[in-house]
Amino acid sequence: MAWFKKAQYTLLRAPQTRDRIPDGLWAKCAKCGGIVLTRDFAENLGVCPKCNHHTRIPAKDRIRQIMDPGTFVETNAGMTSADPLKFVDVRPYPEQIARYQKKTGLREAVVTGHGKIKGLDVSVGFMDPNFIMGSMGSVVGEKVSRAFEYSMEHGVPAVMFCATGGARMQEGLLSLMQMAKTSAVVGRLHQAEIPYMSVLTDPTGAGVAASFAMLGDLIISEPGAEIYFTGSRVIEQTIREVLPKGFQRAEFMVQHGFIDMIVQRRELRDTLADLLAMLTHHQVARESDAPEAVAVANSRRSK
Repeated sequence: MAWFKKAQYTLLRAPQTRDRIPDGLWAKCAKCGGIVLTRDFAENLGVCPKCNHHTRIPAKDRIRQIMDPGTFVETNAGMTSADPLKFVDVRPYPEQIARYQKKTGLREAVVTGHGKIKGLDVSVGFMDPNFIMGSMGSVVGEKVSRAFEYSMEHGVPAVMFCATGGARMQEGLLSLMQMAKTSAVVGRLHQAEIPYMSVLTDPTGAGVAASFAMLGDLIISEPGAEIYFTGSRVIEQTIREVLPKGFQRAEFMVQHGFIDMIVQRRELRDTLADLLAMLTHHQVARESDAPEAVAVANSRRSK
């Protein structure tokens, strides 16, 4: 009789709960595509251990990497952009500012202040590529100018970390005016014979590259940083020629004399301290390995 009865089958079901890989455990390199533990990536200062790609990092991380612990004092922190043109693209400009303030925790695309690098006093600025691509509007130009003025007032060197796509077009001509303003202040800094070092990170472009970023007594870059005034596609379409491979990268720039030296991120703090010590006749914990760069700086300042 069992032939005429419907058999009862037991379905095997997967467990309702299973272990999942926590979010944020792994990071993927944007250049080589390698998968690296986020912890290892952070311990390597945001540099891919497989291909040495220097990723873009926030200003807050840069401050922790460069400044002596507990010495950095932020200045002009409350400044934020106005909307003189009532500019609207995807959304109104004030909404755009508010969106990036919430995203980054910053008021603007640059953090300025003063502190110590291996015991040496400096006035510093750190541009953040995550805030509207580090673009320079009125507030960024004003904060950078005030950082240079602090150097002149207190007689301490200036160091600027550039990470920017250029001028902020939502502010139109007011944005472009910052190029002239910051360049003029750097000119006064040179006249006062106060050292200024510019550190170019990926990317440094357009209006910032055409102003204070390229006016340092020493111009340093991280490996592979894109440095440009106009994008390569625009240039190729204008001159109707194929450009040399990598011609807007730091390695090409140092070969052709546009920048002075390329420094690995893990060596940047020590190198800056060495150069600052030689330019200000102080001493740091270890000997300098870049005397040729100081010679370049001194020759520029004598002109």
